[in-house]
Amino acid sequence: MATIDRQATTLALAHALSAAERGLAVIPLSRTKLPALRSPHRAGPAPDPTTPPCHGECGRFGHGVYDASTDPRRIRALFAAAPWSTGYGIACGLAPHHLIGIDLDTKAGTDSSTALRELALRHLFTIPDTVVIVTPSGGRHLWLTGPPDVIVPNSASRLAPGIDIRGAGGYLVGPGSRTGHGVYGTAPGTAHLAPAPCPSELLRLLTPPPRTRHHTPPTTGHQGQGLIQFVLAAHAGQRNTRLFWAACRAYENGIGPGLTPALVEAAVRTGLTAHEARSTIASASRMSFPRPGPPRG
Repeated sequence: MATIDRQATTLALAHALSAAERGLAVIPLSRTKLPALRSPHRAGPAPDPTTPPCHGECGRFGHGVYDASTDPRRIRALFAAAPWSTGYGIACGLAPHHLIGIDLDTKAGTDSSTALRELALRHLFTIPDTVVIVTPSGGRHLWLTGPPDVIVPNSASRLAPGIDIRGAGGYLVGPGSRTGHGVYGTAPGTAHLAPAPCPSELLRLLTPPPRTRHHTPPTTGHQGQGLIQFVLAAHAGQRNTRLFWAACRAYENGIGPGLTPALVEAAVRTGLTAHEARSTIASASRMSFPRPGPPRG
């Protein structure tokens, strides 16, 4: 049973509510920096591999970053369900900020700050003035924002040793959080800043190469219905991400064109406009099947 530090929990909740006021969706974290609430499906039967995993559609807490919210009532309920929380996580990739976290680690033998400067020189971009969070170990988290139609995935040391990326489906430890190693804080001179837009050249590096097309019979069937249900179950803040994921899976499996009208209809029912839905699906199509570019010399 986790020891309850009520003062730390109260402070974490206060910081989380303050972040939510700025449009940042949050979840409670334990001292280990992991989501404080366990999955409600841990003790249940093995999940059906043919259906999408539950991301909160069951209505219970314990789905990690998919519990994240900007609603003060829901945030208070989350922290009430996890009174051992001493910190909070900020979900990345969600509207309105579409946050991207650049995690500069301090692991032995790596100089992540130098590696980022070298990347910037090599690819001709400059890191703008933005929010910087200092970790208890001396690392830094740079907060940037991305465009709504680009999904940045999480990665560890793919960009360079010691540089981890927090994108869609990931979260950043919020300032004021207390862990077993200390407290996260905002770097001097950056607390008043808003997260700056990610430079286009850096964004290109963060976006994975398009997936290879898989040729399968053009039938929607059970899989198509599962993808539609996955979109219909989206909460506010998840709609574009879920639609993009479902559309990518549909195009990879050869059912994208046939399933597009149903995906658009499902997205509209969750609150997106038809234009937003078609734009997101078009982005998924381009990522899944890249158009050939001009020959390189």
